Amino acid sequence: MEKLTKLLTKQENNYIFPFLWMHGESEEVIEEYMHEIYKSGIRAVCVEPRPHPDFVGERWWKDLQIVLEVAKEKNMKVWLFDDAHFPTGYANGAIIKHHPELRKKFLKITQLDFHGPQRDAGIIVRHASGDRNSILSVGTDGTAEINGQKDTADQIIGIIAAKIIDYNTVDTDTLVDITKHLENGVVYWDVPEGNWRIFILVETFSGGERSTEGYLNPIDPNATQVLIDTVYQPHFDKFSSHFGTTIAGFFTDEPRFGNIKGPDAIIGKTEMVLPWHANIVALLEETFGKSAKELLPLLLTDGTKKQHQIRHAYMNLVSKMYAENFTNKLAHWCTEHGVEYVGHLIEDNNAHGRLGYGAGHFFRALGGQSMSGIDVVLHQLLPGMDEGYFKTFTSTGWDGEFFHYGLGKLGASLGHLDSQKKGRTMCEIYGAYGWSEGLNLMKWMTDHMLVRGINHFVPHSFDMAPFPDADCPPHFYAHGINPQHRYLHLLMNYTNRVSELLSDGQHVATSLILYHAEAEWSGNAMLFQKPAKVLTQNQIDFDIVSLDLLMNAEVKNNKILLHQEEFHNLVIPYAERLPKAFFEKAAQLIRAGAMLIFINALPVGASEDDLVSDEIKWLEESEQVKIVPLEKLASMMRAEGAYEIMLEKAAADLRYYQYRHLENTVYMFFNESPDSEIINKVTLKESGYLYKYDPWENNCLRWVETIQNEIPLFLAPQEAAIWIVSDCQLDAQQVPASKQTGECEITGPWEVALATAAEYPSFHKSFVLEELTNIAKPSLYPAFSGSVRYQKELFINDCSTDYQLDLGEAYEIAEVFINGSSAGVKVSKPYVYDISPFVQKGRNLLTVEVTNTLGTAQKDYLSQYRILQPTGLLGSVKLKTFQK
Repeated sequence: MEKLTKLLTKQENNYIFPFLWMHGESEEVIEEYMHEIYKSGIRAVCVEPRPHPDFVGERWWKDLQIVLEVAKEKNMKVWLFDDAHFPTGYANGAIIKHHPELRKKFLKITQLDFHGPQRDAGIIVRHASGDRNSILSVGTDGTAEINGQKDTADQIIGIIAAKIIDYNTVDTDTLVDITKHLENGVVYWDVPEGNWRIFILVETFSGGERSTEGYLNPIDPNATQVLIDTVYQPHFDKFSSHFGTTIAGFFTDEPRFGNIKGPDAIIGKTEMVLPWHANIVALLEETFGKSAKELLPLLLTDGTKKQHQIRHAYMNLVSKMYAENFTNKLAHWCTEHGVEYVGHLIEDNNAHGRLGYGAGHFFRALGGQSMSGIDVVLHQLLPGMDEGYFKTFTSTGWDGEFFHYGLGKLGASLGHLDSQKKGRTMCEIYGAYGWSEGLNLMKWMTDHMLVRGINHFVPHSFDMAPFPDADCPPHFYAHGINPQHRYLHLLMNYTNRVSELLSDGQHVATSLILYHAEAEWSGNAMLFQKPAKVLTQNQIDFDIVSLDLLMNAEVKNNKILLHQEEFHNLVIPYAERLPKAFFEKAAQLIRAGAMLIFINALPVGASEDDLVSDEIKWLEESEQVKIVPLEKLASMMRAEGAYEIMLEKAAADLRYYQYRHLENTVYMFFNESPDSEIINKVTLKESGYLYKYDPWENNCLRWVETIQNEIPLFLAPQEAAIWIVSDCQLDAQQVPASKQTGECEITGPWEVALATAAEYPSFHKSFVLEELTNIAKPSLYPAFSGSVRYQKELFINDCSTDYQLDLGEAYEIAEVFINGSSAGVKVSKPYVYDISPFVQKGRNLLTVEVTNTLGTAQKDYLSQYRILQPTGLLGSVKLKTFQK
């Protein structure tokens, strides 16, 4: 197997490019950090200018030149962060300074209710673009910042009236354009009998989220051109010889509509200004004719009909405009200049298919990029926190169900199904968890992503600022003060090895799940992670597919084929309405023999309000269409044979990923539970020669001599395992048969000593522990950060026996030495070591070094959102003997 040969000979490619935060440091510091990154097993870096004082200035060019020279010398790649700070779209301040007309523009819909009849009514609308805070702040401190001044560029583009049904609803049939009655800021109109609502449509630059004021309008190509002219092109002008060689590409970070703060910006359900461009009305008129403007109030207010139609049309339009005028424009420039374009959006709490923090449609917004991309920061992903929302950094909390069952699969699916991505998905990871985050949690997060198909990583971050920098720790290295940094290369090597195995082949999955964005735009909709959770917990793998990508699907032998993958079925989360294109594609798939599974019920109609009653009736009558309650989805699939693996007993915490190369299939298994072990047996649909590959130790062992399809699983909490099923025999040693013959507990006294990262390997503060205990408890060293050394003598009577040392509980990196020789390093359970090669008959010196995080010493703001773990060995420590 070519991939395995590359791994065992240490020739794997690099799949990691961490952030390097640039503050304008000295040449010596920049070079030091580049060397530390290289020593960590990493062969690329993404330079992050957010804190730099002179981005795209002479000092920036000088500092970047240093990075490029070291990278070229070491054959490393450099990615360029594409703005002065995140989110991308600031254009290094050029928009607000030089092109204010290209700022984010919005449609503000002001609503006023009046009672009729009233002849010759005068309705003042000139203040529709004003700021109510200018009134409400009367009597408050006059020194406060005043932001209520009317922008002279604001303009009223329409006045619409409609009869009120109730507070949330107007009569769609009464919508009428009364703009012609506008005179000098007042509408003179005869209000008919009843209660009427007046909608003032205002083009404005005001009302969006404060943090992105002055940012470019992402649906205006001229605005994106400013970003190119102020950031992209200057880098090419300075370093064109590095483009496509040392410089790999540009990284874009969290661009968004930013019309409102937060992830809950669902069209029609949230009061907000709306992303806007002057030509939107004309584009909507292509669908709705001259009545398009009259329907705009239904973007925010319910009507008796047509609100789903206009909302879908608007979201469909602006999400495509975002893709075309922002992402694709930047991607096209990168392609023309020989580099790639990568990055991620804000996906948080389902924002990926919405306005606000979102860009309207995850698949469209990343469509032009070279890789798919996601990120995880601020405690969004934590072991065990997968049941729903939990209280944490944000006031609304994090949706644990989305982050555990949706996000990773969403990103990886785009990487699988979009040919432009070449099977690549990137995750920005580890950032802003606080100093208490160490390699233990980092490995869990890495395995969480790997087992979902993520195969490129942007660790967050190497920060060159003086320690301790409060800017989103933890930081690797930290000028040598981070005690875990000397072990970082182990995790990075592990990550590169597994990523190598999970690249350049083909993902194997059972189902497609339809992406829910279009459904949410036009009615009630089930989030895609609901069926994703059910399938994940039942070991039935899947990809998320957008309707756009689904249009490329074909059917062969009753399987749905999409970009070299094949699927047993398409799962449609409950949707009140779906676009007409879906019904047309569904009919095509069914006629060709595919199975469609609707969760809970069929749609009631089309998003566009087109007549689809015949299509719905056909779905009701087709034998290839199943309507299944969510809780019965997995059992139905197993009854239909739609699965790739079968467990001996249920294991809701077991995750698996199947990846096929030419003559071999890789199976990754991961026990995602933080506290429960898994002992199980897996039966595969395919058979072959079985091999177990250990990416931490980088070795491969043959399991049995014959062809089989059963894999035994023994996984400690948070442990991962990789098995390879091969069509032919590989050159590997046989797993040694062993039988445990004894076990004894190693008890105190223990000689203990401490060393900070700066002091290591010189230990001090020696003391004796009769029993193992938490070193960080108040009576000992609660503020200590570094390595704790435990020593005692072992007496070995028989060297003809194999010996295994089990440390039990350790927090959190443990290295074992026998007579001065290292028996290995573990960063997670099981903390078990083969010490047979190192023991000698008689006296042996056992040394265990356990390294904690900087969280105990710093106790920083971000660390409050995780439990501060103990320090050291908690035991019980056992010596086990095995027959050779």
